[in-house]
Amino acid sequence: MTTPFVCVLLAFLLIYLPKLPLSVVMARQPGGYDNKQPRQQQAKLEGLGARAAAAHYNGFEAFPAFAAAVLVAHLAGGNDYRSSVLSVAFVVARTLYVAAYLADQDYLRSAIWGIGFLCTVALFCLPWLG
Repeated sequence: MTTPFVCVLLAFLLIYLPKLPLSVVMARQPGGYDNKQPRQQQAKLEGLGARAAAAHYNGFEAFPAFAAAVLVAHLAGGNDYRSSVLSVAFVVARTLYVAAYLADQDYLRSAIWGIGFLCTVALFCLPWLG
């Protein structure tokens, strides 16, 4: 399996990284974790719980474009080394993004999001760039 494809798997798993602190916060709410209506419970969270939920949902938003970009770069003959570097950079950025989100570092989080976004765009463009 190529490095970019491994990164697709890692990026998918990273979607669930913020789910751990989210679940802990939800379990500590009055009445515990509401497994019947977890999204309604999450909508009422503040602070760390709300940030963890937002980071979790953002992972679902970022993942499809990244996965598609990796496939486009691979199928259209993009440079393997550059594809690997961009894919690893995306995974690192997403990991730091979650950490910054949970730490309530909004400006840093946005800058890191931008890096991940640029990695995805670059992967899409890689076949034309060589």
